[in-house]
Amino acid sequence: MIYNREPSHESFDPRAFGKVAVLLGGTSAEREVSLASGDRIYAALVRSGVEAVMIDPADNLIEALENQKPDRVFIALHGRGGEDGTVQGLLELMGVPYAGSGVMASALAMDKYRSKLLMQAVGLPTPDFRLIEKPDHLEHCVEILPAFIKPSLEGSSVGVARADREQDLYPAWEKASQYSSSVLVEQFIDGPEFTVTVLNGQALPAIKIESQEEFYDYEAKYLSDDTGYKLPCGLSDSKEQEMQALALTAFETLGCSGWGRVDFMQDERGRFWILEVNTVPGMTDHSLVPMAAKAVGLDFDQLVLEILKTSLSDDHAGRECSLKEDSAVIETEEI
Repeated sequence: MIYNREPSHESFDPRAFGKVAVLLGGTSAEREVSLASGDRIYAALVRSGVEAVMIDPADNLIEALENQKPDRVFIALHGRGGEDGTVQGLLELMGVPYAGSGVMASALAMDKYRSKLLMQAVGLPTPDFRLIEKPDHLEHCVEILPAFIKPSLEGSSVGVARADREQDLYPAWEKASQYSSSVLVEQFIDGPEFTVTVLNGQALPAIKIESQEEFYDYEAKYLSDDTGYKLPCGLSDSKEQEMQALALTAFETLGCSGWGRVDFMQDERGRFWILEVNTVPGMTDHSLVPMAAKAVGLDFDQLVLEILKTSLSDDHAGRECSLKEDSAVIETEEI
């Protein structure tokens, strides 16, 4: 599969981005992953000749943006406060273009429960689930065991545990509820795990994940060198295309744009089940999006530029132009 870049992008001068602020770190449980992703993105931009600065929203984000006055932003924040529409809303209010999904799509994708409700409503396959806000509601989850218990508003497998028996439910809920008052109980699908990267409206080759842990947890994702990744993924062309089509549909259903990643399980009958959509996936040296990009001929630096180009032509950039035009009208009227 060949990733089709716009012809005009082939001769694109990275300096045309102007000053780019990379937002990294933040205050979520995924801070360390975000710092690693942001460091790599910043280095890639500098290597490409882009004027770039790093901003950590754990400090005063509004003050930093006002002082630095970036022309656009690359969001490398994972988890709440960065991937959930909060920062996206701030940037839109300030008129600063940014790469990736907008406010609504970011908020929906971050909320595992509501994103699954929406996918279910349009007929997309997603494992059965329950939202549990109080431990005395756990009795309603017995019918879907075995299951994974996870915070509804976190990513990177933070706070996730597996429950095979009824007595496993409360300890798993207790672990997950440390990160969020809303806990999702999701039916376990027994089979291989896959992921599909979406970049500029195209689905990149699927990757099969072979974790040596009980499941693809935080350590397997970011720390372990024992996790296996198969690319090509080992599926037939028709099955891989089926999964890619589901990924694009899920991405569009939530209103996502630019780039992201859709995670799947495949059951014993070969059916695919969508786990979640990630609007700001990891960009560390263990991350999956750079692997998929490399398979279609994009090295890491090229991938970062491709993602950032979405800030030039999407609605956020259009909004900036509109704000400038409004400003020009006001100035003309005052004269």
